[in-house]
Amino acid sequence: MKLLLVAGARPNFMKIAPLIHELRQQSRLSWKLVHTGQHYDYEMSKVFFEDLDIPEPDFFLNVGSGTHAEQTAKVMTEFEKICRAEMPGIVVVVGDVNSTLACSVTAKKLQIKVAHVEAGLRSGDMTMPEEINRIVTDSISDFLFVTEKGGLSNLDREGKRKDQVYFVGNIMIDTLFHSLEKIRRMGTGEAVEGPYAVVTLHRPSNVDSKEKLADILWALREISLDMTVFFPLHPRTGKNIRDFGLLDILDSPGFRIMPPLSYRKFLAIWKGAALVMTDSGGLQEETTALGIPCFTIRENTERPVTIEEGTNILVGTSGKRIRETFQDFKKGKRKIGKVPELWDGNTAGRIIEILSQSRTEG
Repeated sequence: MKLLLVAGARPNFMKIAPLIHELRQQSRLSWKLVHTGQHYDYEMSKVFFEDLDIPEPDFFLNVGSGTHAEQTAKVMTEFEKICRAEMPGIVVVVGDVNSTLACSVTAKKLQIKVAHVEAGLRSGDMTMPEEINRIVTDSISDFLFVTEKGGLSNLDREGKRKDQVYFVGNIMIDTLFHSLEKIRRMGTGEAVEGPYAVVTLHRPSNVDSKEKLADILWALREISLDMTVFFPLHPRTGKNIRDFGLLDILDSPGFRIMPPLSYRKFLAIWKGAALVMTDSGGLQEETTALGIPCFTIRENTERPVTIEEGTNILVGTSGKRIRETFQDFKKGKRKIGKVPELWDGNTAGRIIEILSQSRTEG
């Protein structure tokens, strides 16, 4: 049986990589990799392939940016051609980007089975495009691979059959452990003196409003007076800081402003941080896996296990709340978490075993 593995945006590569590593070690399933080009052009993506030890894709759709409708339509049109030519047994999608939704719908309409890795996550916030993508993809998927037990409850509540749902653990942690080992072998690069923080900021709800972005940046600037803050600037965030005239806020000796980094280079920095502040999804999970305190600069999260069991604190999006939580952090009120069940670096093996069994059963 043939699999088509789909990656669209940077986080997708980190979730696809462990599956490729596992597939290379067996001969029961053939596979090809599709890169939709949703966020990055082909040349910019090459660093992901090298970083994560995965091959260049068999198909590159070069979809590029656009509105949600434009992007989804382009992916569906191009991906349908590949599905008709390849006729895979299963299309494997990951995460919650527009490519995830587009490719799952396209495959299903062609009577091709769909496997969703990272199924069942819910924020409860329908203003997030990702939440819509998650719900629609899960509603039509044949294999639902769940990262945390809260996902099992969500899918049960939505009426999914139990024989379609598999609790396999978090595939991002497979990539994390693989990359940590690679860093250990190759060295970590720049040494950093003293405790420091790392921040990532990119969500439109945080960076597309001048007032909201300024409020958050002023809070981060205050933190930079206590400890060095490494700040790789997402292209969207950097553009808005310039366009809104907010560059002066970053003029602090405690800020280390950096360009976007490859996964491995970024990991080499944040793995030693005293604190990580982020509005992304993956870092909430990765910091929990390594026991690093994390402030999530959002009003909600689709990864509640990182709060219930891990080291994550949902601090909201106001500068006032960020400052208050940091003052507690300085006083030693630091969350001690545990690693959630099955976040052990072996998730890809469990997924491939299930898909292999479906080949013999089907």
